[in-house]
Amino acid sequence: MLRFDDRVAIVTGAGHGLGRSHALLLAERGAKVVVNDLGGALDGTGASAGPAAEVAELINKNGGQAIANAGNVATPEGARDIVNAAVDAFGKVDIVINNAGILRDKSFGKMTVEEFDAVMAVHVRGSFLVSLAAYPIMKAAGYGRVVNTSSPAGLFGNFGQANYSTAKMGLVGLTKTLGIEGARSGIRANAIAPVAWTRMTESLLPAEFEAKFTPERVSALVAYLTHDSCEVSGEVFTVGAGRVARVFVAEGPGWKTDDITPEAIADNWESIMAEQPYVLSAGDSMKAML
Repeated sequence: MLRFDDRVAIVTGAGHGLGRSHALLLAERGAKVVVNDLGGALDGTGASAGPAAEVAELINKNGGQAIANAGNVATPEGARDIVNAAVDAFGKVDIVINNAGILRDKSFGKMTVEEFDAVMAVHVRGSFLVSLAAYPIMKAAGYGRVVNTSSPAGLFGNFGQANYSTAKMGLVGLTKTLGIEGARSGIRANAIAPVAWTRMTESLLPAEFEAKFTPERVSALVAYLTHDSCEVSGEVFTVGAGRVARVFVAEGPGWKTDDITPEAIADNWESIMAEQPYVLSAGDSMKAML
């Protein structure tokens, strides 16, 4: 059994759904958990300490160790408060699971700047700020695990979610860069793109999905990605209903000429659109251009 004894985990957005499931599983396997949740509505309005407190109480009642925190991930002060709470209570931070999120769905032509910025603030800025606050602690310890929460909507796009899709794809870039920069310090960063029945998705998914797409079937992957034994970093995985798959950004073989013109591009469009054989890294892409 993969255990987390003596590990300290921060889980944001842990008052409901996926975050709650992640927190409960890690605590069950020995981790000390900071249960963070602002306690607002799905659109980010309002606040309540209740959801985080309820999950922390359940963990402690079941013999685990947890504290509740209602800090706002989208502000530097809130992010620092979350990390400081972990250090004050448990002495360190080993694991950060950035799960907090909100929805402000609307078709692109009707979306306001405020609706776009609000979603970016929680998903992208929040993940950045909490990870940034924990990073020096992890770096000093020579160990850390970070899991960011992307989405199929970010990877593939989705109608009515320009703000959410942009934020979720942004987290892929953050994850890959953190994986590169954290490598020398033993910090591993990965992202998940989950499909699960939660209060955030129950209005979007068919009712028959509820029994099969449970949060627990996502948390199993999160537990593995945050365990000592997992050395993979900078990767993205879809997960849902018991299926886990690697998702990668790839570049096709392309087409090259020393005399590039719009007309030449049009004439060779089929080669440009070819998918195989593909390259997977920026370095390999640069080599192909030389």
